[in-house]
Amino acid sequence: MTVNRDELKRAAALRAIEEVEDGMVLGLGTGSTAAHVVEGLAARVKEGLRIVGIPSSERTAAQARRLGIQIATFAEYQKLDLTIDGADEVELGTLHLIKGLGGALLREKIVAAASKRLVIVVDQEKLVERLGEHTPVPVEVTQFGWQATAAALATLGSMPERRYIGEQPFVTDEGHLILDCRFGPIADPAVLEARIAMTVGTIESGLFVGRSSMVVVASDSGVEVLFPPPRGAV
Repeated sequence: MTVNRDELKRAAALRAIEEVEDGMVLGLGTGSTAAHVVEGLAARVKEGLRIVGIPSSERTAAQARRLGIQIATFAEYQKLDLTIDGADEVELGTLHLIKGLGGALLREKIVAAASKRLVIVVDQEKLVERLGEHTPVPVEVTQFGWQATAAALATLGSMPERRYIGEQPFVTDEGHLILDCRFGPIADPAVLEARIAMTVGTIESGLFVGRSSMVVVASDSGVEVLFPPPRGAV
């Protein structure tokens, strides 16, 4: 039987929005899976759900407005009840993440950090034993001196590549560049996240360590929900 992966993602998105309660302030993620979440939320809003969304990208903001979801900014709300977003890799066991292939990692991390809970929706193909197995770590950097920043990131064991769209350098909503850094399987994501953060010229990395509250996985057999280990567990 042929499995429609897009339908599975939609089913997982609908499971994730079961966590949404009336009156919540929500972080709205970016990417194809997050778009399913916004669509599902819009349907519930039409049925009477009252929510306010803070989008993590201009693309998501436009979708939310078009579908009738009330949106706001951090000027109105500094704390969020819940964020629902996608991810590019999820490490089994820890539920650490790599995000940012869509280019919104800085805003996504700001939104996640302001949220009481972060619920992630992914396809089963995003699950890995070690982060970095298939996906580079996106690093948002300043345009000024990006070549020096790339050289510094290379000393951490990566192969940084400037991201392009066609022949044009990719520029984030905040006006920064992205270096996609291939480290291979990452032994200690928390240490690497800290080392990248200490590299002059970096704005933020796509490593999201210890931030997941729940991961909803769309698989051939349906929808599965994963939880991180208790804090302090080995």
